[in-house]
Amino acid sequence: MEALKDIAPDLGNYIVEFAFDEIYAREGLSFKEREMITLASLLTAGGCEPQLEVHIQGALNVGIAPEKIIELFLQCILYTGFPRVLNAVYTAKKLFSLSRDVD
Repeated sequence: MEALKDIAPDLGNYIVEFAFDEIYAREGLSFKEREMITLASLLTAGGCEPQLEVHIQGALNVGIAPEKIIELFLQCILYTGFPRVLNAVYTAKKLFSLSRDVD
């Protein structure tokens, strides 16, 4: 949301209010399940690598192991094809290597 405050602060507010206050706050799914669904959805949509970065980090933050994230991406090959899965894997690789550098 910080990146939007200079150009479209209302958009950042809409995202937070709708996505996190209304959708993510619903009962019925754990945060891990929500992040896994979000990762699969973003991968399937294609062209969402910046959003994938945010949600891969979110998945790691809620305790989803890197290996599980990659396995989730591999499951999408049949339905979305190799290019979108490769884009997601490369996005994850970048984040995984950053988190190793911090550790």
